[in-house]
Amino acid sequence: MKIKLNFLICCMLALSFLSVAQQLPSKQEVIDKMVLTNAYLMKKWPDPGVNVITNRERPSNLWTRGVYYEGLIALYSIKPDKAYLQYAMDWGQAHKWGLRNGNQTRHADNQCAGQTYLAIYQIDPKPEIIKDIQTSVDGMLATDKIDDWNWIDALQMAMPVFAKLAVITGDKKYSERMYEMYMDTKVTQGLYNKKDGLWWRDADFLPPYKEPNGEDCYWSRGNGWVVAALVRVMDILPEDDPHQKEYLKTYKEMMKALLPLQREDGFWNVSLHDPGHFGGKETTGTALFIYGMAWGVNRGILKSKTYLPAITKGWNALANEAVHDNGYLGYVQGTGKEPKDGQPVTYTSKPDFEDYGLGCFLLAGSEVYKLQ
Repeated sequence: MKIKLNFLICCMLALSFLSVAQQLPSKQEVIDKMVLTNAYLMKKWPDPGVNVITNRERPSNLWTRGVYYEGLIALYSIKPDKAYLQYAMDWGQAHKWGLRNGNQTRHADNQCAGQTYLAIYQIDPKPEIIKDIQTSVDGMLATDKIDDWNWIDALQMAMPVFAKLAVITGDKKYSERMYEMYMDTKVTQGLYNKKDGLWWRDADFLPPYKEPNGEDCYWSRGNGWVVAALVRVMDILPEDDPHQKEYLKTYKEMMKALLPLQREDGFWNVSLHDPGHFGGKETTGTALFIYGMAWGVNRGILKSKTYLPAITKGWNALANEAVHDNGYLGYVQGTGKEPKDGQPVTYTSKPDFEDYGLGCFLLAGSEVYKLQ
């Protein structure tokens, strides 16, 4: 009898430990991880305007840095440290609020920096801050061409720009063109598979392309970009925007599809339907999915009972297994378009660009923080 009692006590203690281990951390713990990882990058790049050198030299207003600043603005929204805002302003000023490849560019990657410029303009409304990004988008609207976004990453890079311009100017031409371009990507180009609730990265991965296990190729971070695009657009646009229902419907379909694909350790694989194809922990896709799920729970769109366990497990995995003591972020897949790119992805591996991974992490943290 005593042996059975001791066994039961041990089981209860073990279950209690597992329960505690998967509790959502406090607000302070969440913000501490965000501050730590952000401090690592700001220390590494004290001059935000300096060129980025990897396999070649690039200006720092490229998309990877633009995604980081999206995350930094999200951090600033919950921790209004003037140093964060100044760091973003210094970056914009260093580039004279310009876009990579000039203000005639139609490329979404080049427009990504505009998200932060527009956010800063809403704090400090000086016309020079948004002049180039508005010129770029106005140039697109002056034509009938709507098929520019032929890869799903583009949705995150550019859709929030169009949405913010619509709100700032009060002109719905921006949000209407955004919707047309989004639907072209989704329906005309056929990059969304409604049956699976997931997106093919671009036309290269449309059937009959298959993963090694015979499944369709759904790249984790690519689908994460779409999640972020939908969340940010729904956040920016007014509730009475005529296309909110479309964005919300697709968002809910994606959330439902992603939930059962989460790994036991809290991460998502780089190949969502083929866990054996470069299977392993990966930070960017995971962070973007947690961002989307936490956003939905915070707004009462997703059921807390259903999604909070996944959010908790995912955030704890990122915070405890990906973040180094010095703030470096591990398990970040390098730039690319499919599971095999930027491999191997490990705790200590260094991606070609470190900044966008941090941006994804800060976006996730900004919504997890609000859950408490």
